[in-house]
Amino acid sequence: MSTVSAACAHRTRMSFELHRFAAVIAAACLLSIAAPSVSHAQAALSLPDALGIAVARSRQIDAQDQSIIAMKEMGVAAGQLPDPVLKFGIDNVPTDGPDRFSVARDFMTMRRIGVMQEMTRSDKRKLKAERYEREAERASAEKSVAIAVLQKDTALAWLDRYYLERMRAVVVSQAQEANLEIQSAESAYRAGRGSQVDVYSARASRVALDDRLSELDRKLKNANTMLARWIGIAVQLPLIGAPDISKVPLAGHSLEQDIEGHPEIAMLAKQVAIAQTETQLARANKQPDWSVELAYQERGSAFSNMFSVGVSVPLQWDAKNRQDREVASKTALMERARAQQEEMVRAHVAEVRSMLNEWENGRERVARYERELVPLAKDRTEAALAAYRGGKSDLAAVLAARRNEIDVRTQTLQLEMDTARIWAQLNYLLPEGHGGQDEHATAKEAK
Repeated sequence: MSTVSAACAHRTRMSFELHRFAAVIAAACLLSIAAPSVSHAQAALSLPDALGIAVARSRQIDAQDQSIIAMKEMGVAAGQLPDPVLKFGIDNVPTDGPDRFSVARDFMTMRRIGVMQEMTRSDKRKLKAERYEREAERASAEKSVAIAVLQKDTALAWLDRYYLERMRAVVVSQAQEANLEIQSAESAYRAGRGSQVDVYSARASRVALDDRLSELDRKLKNANTMLARWIGIAVQLPLIGAPDISKVPLAGHSLEQDIEGHPEIAMLAKQVAIAQTETQLARANKQPDWSVELAYQERGSAFSNMFSVGVSVPLQWDAKNRQDREVASKTALMERARAQQEEMVRAHVAEVRSMLNEWENGRERVARYERELVPLAKDRTEAALAAYRGGKSDLAAVLAARRNEIDVRTQTLQLEMDTARIWAQLNYLLPEGHGGQDEHATAKEAK
């Protein structure tokens, strides 16, 4: 490589590293810019933002890129002829007589130097190079698997934190109402309109809410820890923008065709291609390669020097137990890869159909909760509170109604979170052709 070419390559690598570094620290820049005013919209973290940061900072994807480069480089090397072999030695040295151990006096003694080259056939070299190309394609499929898993795990962590924060907000608002109920119960007791039991009941209800907040804080901290695993310091940003979980990129009527694009299925398809190439290479090995050797022999000054040419050809004298067995073995491995691919397609189709059923059922239940159960629970609380203020009911009825409303609201959010988690597993089943495709492309451009 010329000095100019080396310098250009160095600048290209430096530019690549700078762009990748810029993508990785994008979250830190966003956080530092937004720190003076975290209440602004640009200082919040949406789900697409989290996916882009996770892909940009992933070292697993970088590792897969290096695997692809390694396989492609090996493919180029495998397509070349083997290195020639330099051979030298001394032939026919006397071991007795007057010329014992002399390398110049006996006419048969020769100092030899030569070179041997194995002439591997071009079809074999092409197949060897093709095998590594298939390995590079499999590494690319493994990269797609890594991206899909990364996006799914990041989305699940983001959704967990998002819905847990909403649940906490519901409990906090109810805790504020509980404080007012405690004040009301204490005032009624002092005025002789209520009992001390009502005061204790109101305080117990407030303590129960505090315990509920403590439990939610624990779950929220764990969710934050998992999200930080994928997006780093950007986890400090507030979340914004609930994703639309009403649509998924898969349809039941074309599921078998859609599943073909699943990264794990694609990876097995590449494994089948590798097995096919190895089978073809085993068949090609039934025709042996030959080697050619050129040698120059120098004798004593009284004798003429020599020049030799030789050809070596392996003798496949037991082909039925060697070459034929190798072909049979590679063919069996190819059939095994095909069977594994078909079995995985069936397993994924069944799994995705089950997830689609759960997702559709979850959406239906969330809609029912929001349309009927939440309004009914709210109306019940308002009616119990109005009756208590009018002296027609006791505080226990209000507290029971309040607990019921909290349970219904948190159950609604829990159900929505469970449905959103199923949506994330379906939506990020494929690394492309889904809502996270744009983030993946952006991350690759940044790198």
